[in-house]
Amino acid sequence: MKKRPDLRSESSPDELEIIQLTTEDVPSSHIYMEAQIFSPDSKRFILHRSAHPHGSDPKDPEHKYLICDLENNCELIPITEEVGATAPSVSPDGMTLYYFINETYPGGGRLTLKQVGMDGTNRETLLTIDTPFPDTTFRPSRPYPLSTISSDGKRLAISAFFGDGKTADAPWGLMVFDLEKASVEPIIHGQTWCNMHPQYSRSLDNEDTHDILIQENHGNTSDPAGNVTRLVGGDGADIHVIRDDGTRLRDLPWGRNGIEFCQGHQCWIGRSTRALTSTSTREPKNCQLIEGRALPHVGHLGLNTPGSKRNNLSRNFPNPDFYHFATDLAGQHLITDAGPRDGGGAIYLAELPTDETSPLQKTTFLLNPHSSWEKGSHIHPFLSPDGSTGFFNSDESGILQAYMVKGWTT
Repeated sequence: MKKRPDLRSESSPDELEIIQLTTEDVPSSHIYMEAQIFSPDSKRFILHRSAHPHGSDPKDPEHKYLICDLENNCELIPITEEVGATAPSVSPDGMTLYYFINETYPGGGRLTLKQVGMDGTNRETLLTIDTPFPDTTFRPSRPYPLSTISSDGKRLAISAFFGDGKTADAPWGLMVFDLEKASVEPIIHGQTWCNMHPQYSRSLDNEDTHDILIQENHGNTSDPAGNVTRLVGGDGADIHVIRDDGTRLRDLPWGRNGIEFCQGHQCWIGRSTRALTSTSTREPKNCQLIEGRALPHVGHLGLNTPGSKRNNLSRNFPNPDFYHFATDLAGQHLITDAGPRDGGGAIYLAELPTDETSPLQKTTFLLNPHSSWEKGSHIHPFLSPDGSTGFFNSDESGILQAYMVKGWTT
């Protein structure tokens, strides 16, 4: 680690401390900000080396997941060595890391689910998928670089390509693993599910713990190998919630009216059943943060879904320009990036309202991360579960690295 007071701005809080966590001459990155990679006490989390903000090369022998021990001077401890390790999730009790080994290719190969204690002991294989799912021709390949784990620690979900390697615009699907039974079921599939961003609800309610937030990309196209040649059509993506048995598809009231478009990042607000997305409008050009709740599925109507109630959290900004964000586990604080209109962008911290009608409160500028804003250097800020510490990526040094920011008062 290396302290970086030079990244403070004149407008940064006086007490702000910025630390560069990775310093090798190898690109390193935080996991995508919606991932469940922290211990519940906010003392340890997972990041990775030889990687970028959207994943890693499954054939890269230099890629490793590391534990960052915040209590021990931010020590970085390798927790995986296998080539092809991807899609990590830390169990809710902070004791176990689940991850996959990707040895797949469209129509074949194998995808292996493994677990290891966060102390590095008891590594074992839970399940390997190397044949089609029963009564289907589907074999998963090109797994999404994020998995998601239920708040009771019993189930884990990941999306993947289900194509055979020969057919264009083949289906994609979502798999749910029963961690106690070491079994797996595909719960939904179709051509429009190429970029699901699956996220289990963090609610502790017995019913809500089965809900998964997913993204649907209408109008996408892909080649036989599963390379996405168009991510979304003119009407844009929409966001849904589905139960992890494949039932109760619901809709979020965002986008798809020809004026507002979902940018593609969304998350649950803490442990609540409220969700948050970033939307864009062309005229005027704005990028807004809007919260809402899932509604019964009546079609893909976006913000015109009947009964919708939305709250534009960024309406007190004259020209909102927000992209990526995350909340603490209590749903009280939000961290977000903004820019790159102002050269390198900005990171802000704010308080979230609880009445679902008010805008963000007490918004505080933290720093300019001086990122190039290329896709391979997205800032992707997120918070520790207790909201005391923030994390972000930047290539300000000329190579992508992972950073931490702390010391503000709210």
